Amino acid sequence: MSASAREFVDFWIENSVHAVEQYRVPGASQDVAELTQRCIDMAKGEGITEQALRDEVGDVGEYIRDRLSAANKAESGRSE
Repeated sequence: MSASAREFVDFWIENSVHAVEQYRVPGASQDVAELTQRCIDMAKGEGITEQALRDEVGDVGEYIRDRLSAANKAESGRSE
């Protein structure tokens, strides 16, 4: 395994979870289930199990939902 589960999930979140863009310009997915599956699939490709991700962040979907919510909140605060 080239990266720890924590390093992987932090890198993946930074590069894959983005706020809705102002004026609803098409951009990053806001579908938590889709994002969760992508994260798990990419982790498996790196030799990181879903259980290893859970050991680091708890429920992967909830973790992604929280990060997405924070990104959207930061973006809405920035555009006001």
